[in-house]
Amino acid sequence: MACYVQKFGGTSVGSIERIQHVAQLIDKTYRAGHQLVVVLSAMSGETDRLTKMAREVSADPDDRELDVLLSSGERVTIALMAMMLRNLGVKARSFTGRQVGIVTDGAHTKARVSRVDTQRVLAALKEGVVPIVAGFQGINEASDVTTLGRGGSDLTAVVLAAALHAETCFIYTDVDGVYTADPNMVPTARRLEKISYEEMLELASLGAKVLQTRSVELAAKHQVPMEVRSSFQDGPGTRVVKEDADMEQVLVSGVTGDRNQAKITVIGVPDQPGIAAKMFVAIAAAGINVDMIIQNVSQESLTDISFTVPRGDLKAATSLVQDLAKEVGARTFEVNEAIAKVSLVGVGMRSHSGVAARMFATLSRDGINIMMISTSEIKISCVIEEKYMESAVRGLHQEFELEKPTIV
Repeated sequence: MACYVQKFGGTSVGSIERIQHVAQLIDKTYRAGHQLVVVLSAMSGETDRLTKMAREVSADPDDRELDVLLSSGERVTIALMAMMLRNLGVKARSFTGRQVGIVTDGAHTKARVSRVDTQRVLAALKEGVVPIVAGFQGINEASDVTTLGRGGSDLTAVVLAAALHAETCFIYTDVDGVYTADPNMVPTARRLEKISYEEMLELASLGAKVLQTRSVELAAKHQVPMEVRSSFQDGPGTRVVKEDADMEQVLVSGVTGDRNQAKITVIGVPDQPGIAAKMFVAIAAAGINVDMIIQNVSQESLTDISFTVPRGDLKAATSLVQDLAKEVGARTFEVNEAIAKVSLVGVGMRSHSGVAARMFATLSRDGINIMMISTSEIKISCVIEEKYMESAVRGLHQEFELEKPTIV
């Protein structure tokens, strides 16, 4: 008897009718004789609605109270789903993050999972019960409710799959898999049959919204097989698995575009040892993730340092950099929000040369200037003007022939 974890996102449970449809999918797996744990998100738009209410009450709501508020969304869906499944004759029981034993650190609104006590879940499975688990939430060591950040229900599903040694963790969403590009941007984008953990991790971190980055990272660490499927149509999805030899035959697996970027340039920084460290240690201590960093060649013992941050962190980063610029003796700083990042991802880059040259040539041909460049073994990213992002993604998708069948 196989053990599966099925996670359904907010659009999949966005109404009573959709909850009923998902209940039928769960019932089908249950009737096939498999052990099953189900993880649910809040109804689509519910977390945003609750966040808006919090902002109306307070301009700067306390993070602990915000977690208590936001965690209520998933409680609604798990209770409704358990009721619906019982009507179908399925033994189902709802569990909150606390009840399912997900213990986190104390970082409210973006907690990290420390450990999982699977005792109650295993007891339910032994009784033939389908646990319906609230995603996105847990408790800290002080028994306070915590949430796992945007997309945290994916993480809940993978955490449970790893702890239970599940055969597969299915992520059901409103798309039928992972595509070579965003189909809304590139109509010719092709669904991938399988993709490596490394490629999926890069795609998720570069703006692909199919899976939460931390969930893929954890799946790779514990070798949890994942599959992204549509909850609205039958058929296979995209399997996220360990890299195999066939994958290296594909030069590029996907192209992404990410508007969630802002660039900060600190101008006239004294070119002295320790200055950059002082700046970025302070930025890291504030919990701000820095992506690309470029330091210009020193002139007259001064240099410019540019780096990118998520737009959501820009306000905090700007306030911090304003103080840091004065502290290190920089002349001034500039902020540019009108940027985007386009990226190529593929494990085939390890064994094929010339990918960067083709990427730069394609952007140049389309009259797109490159502001910053970042590379890894399987990724090349360029920061460009935001207004060119969609044309850049379409041009690169065509250049690397991603709409044509390849070995997968």
